[in-house]
Amino acid sequence: MHRFANPARFLRLARALQPWLLAVTLPCLVAGLYYGLFNSPIDYQQKDTVRIMYVHVPAAWTAMFGYAMLAVASAIGLIWKHPLADLAGKAVAPIGAGFTAIALATGSLWGKPTWGTWWVWDARLTSVVVLLFLYLGYIAIWNAFEQPQRAAKAAAVLALVGIVNLPIIKFSVDWWNTLHQPASITRMGASAIDPAMLTPLLLMAGAYMGLFLLLFLLRMRVELAERRVAALQLARSRAGEAR
Repeated sequence: MHRFANPARFLRLARALQPWLLAVTLPCLVAGLYYGLFNSPIDYQQKDTVRIMYVHVPAAWTAMFGYAMLAVASAIGLIWKHPLADLAGKAVAPIGAGFTAIALATGSLWGKPTWGTWWVWDARLTSVVVLLFLYLGYIAIWNAFEQPQRAAKAAAVLALVGIVNLPIIKFSVDWWNTLHQPASITRMGASAIDPAMLTPLLLMAGAYMGLFLLLFLLRMRVELAERRVAALQLARSRAGEAR
């Protein structure tokens, strides 16, 4: 783990990974959109509305993955004082918030023709809204403190407390009888979804995950560059005071 704590080593790794991630993300995105929107069967009840699933479900998965990554980075930052862990959490938060917003917006678009309403406060929807607020709260804490160390510590505590929301999101449709249908893909045993639908869904999930990681590496490069600039400015300021 500490092998990648060195910013220079991390940047070399990031630059090496980005072309590979792009090479995986673009084909998955093109194939997923084509098969999902034009070459997958319609649902016998939802008709073409079911195609929103190919945008909505991978966004929800990626939003949850992002928060798990945020919590792991926060734990590493608090426990082992990993030099890049705090920056990783800071870089992940806005990306995860974006995917959560996409999941909520597309879920609402799916809910109106399927359930007859844009929104209802059922367990799954409410817990995903909580996820969005956790991301926004984490970002707000970083912006509220002038000292990065204090901001990182306070934001990390919030991230670790909020991790309890992930199993609530996952199992909410099993624990409570709500408007959401029970899990049909990520459940024990075989998936209940037709392979003709599952394939484009997994392609889109791969595309979303690749895009998430690409954006994360780009944001990490920006964060490291900003920190370096701040360190140089501080050094110049101290040198000026010493003259």
